[in-house]
Amino acid sequence: MDISQIANRLVELCRKGEFQTVYSELYSPDCQSIEPKGAQIEVCNGLAEMAEKGKKWNEMMEEFHGSTISEPLIGDNHFCIAMMMDATFKDTGREKMNELCMYEVKDGKIVKEQFYYPVPK
Repeated sequence: MDISQIANRLVELCRKGEFQTVYSELYSPDCQSIEPKGAQIEVCNGLAEMAEKGKKWNEMMEEFHGSTISEPLIGDNHFCIAMMMDATFKDTGREKMNELCMYEVKDGKIVKEQFYYPVPK
């Protein structure tokens, strides 16, 4: 797959909520995930650590109300999407979170994801 196909497939799967398929189909086993400074987990290396981060995220969530995901913006070997998520969390209540998600692609797989959003203090 070229970067356009990868970007569009990621958007398609995320809109359906098929996040496990995103990781198994589009990500390199050695990928890296970076959250903003101050996030609960700032860096994950590899799919196993990313799966653990996802598990912790799901455990914090009480109810998912919906999300919106933009079309991808592609530049060379990177693409980004804007994402809004509306969810109720066990400790903090209902939140609408907006973030910019940047992805790096190499050899037909996502090798890095980085998320940009304000971290509550």
